[in-house]
Amino acid sequence: MRVALFVTCINDTLHPDTGRAVITLLERLGVEVGFPEEQSCCGQPQYNTGYRHLTEPLVRRFDRAFRDYDYVVTPSGSCAAMVRDNYPRIAERAAAEGRDGRDLADAAASAVPKTYELTEFLVDVLKVTDVGAYYPHTVTYHPTCHGLRMLRLGDRPRRLLEHVKGLELRELPGAEECCGFGGTFAVKNAAVSAAMGADKVRAVRETGAEAVCTVDNSCLLHIGGMLRREGAAARPVHIAEILAATEATTKAGAREPAGTEGSRR
Repeated sequence: MRVALFVTCINDTLHPDTGRAVITLLERLGVEVGFPEEQSCCGQPQYNTGYRHLTEPLVRRFDRAFRDYDYVVTPSGSCAAMVRDNYPRIAERAAAEGRDGRDLADAAASAVPKTYELTEFLVDVLKVTDVGAYYPHTVTYHPTCHGLRMLRLGDRPRRLLEHVKGLELRELPGAEECCGFGGTFAVKNAAVSAAMGADKVRAVRETGAEAVCTVDNSCLLHIGGMLRREGAAARPVHIAEILAATEATTKAGAREPAGTEGSRR
């Protein structure tokens, strides 16, 4: 089984520890992970902003980068959803316009069935829910919109978190409500985005949890930024960093939830 990490733009530029955590976790589970350097943006920002034609080269690039792998694993529900839901639409639209979209259709046909969000890959492909993690903190989980509504991750992330030794999982009020980020939505509708974020942060603080986790660092940027501005104790942490943590790494010097250092910079 040849597995590649699709790290995504946000993780590559702002949260590299999340990508490292995915590799640490998968290698601990006996998976050999590759990292094709040709990979780049999945095209979601361009596509969501209406630049569909400019997204097409990125569909082709994704196919070239990951063509030789059996599985593509990403710590991002939104980027996984972009590949699986929108790549076929891009190919169909090109064909409908009378352009030769066969290469796009081939790229989508190759990428869609092998692209998995991390928790999907763990539960559905590796068939594990106990990954040997240790994380002695109180945590609340926010199911992101793409993970909840497009990928339909269901209880996969929760099942993984429930098997983490030392972790106390606390229910998040209004968990299924959007945090307000929504990618370009936060830019185009800043006031609405901020109001939605304030509701989400209020719910996080009500739990009294030390950390709030999701399957997407894009949402965590939004939630974490608002938590920090309010001086809240809760810190954002990607689920990959929780699942990669062990007793050995925790005892080596982690005094607080993993991922907090970056949130304070």
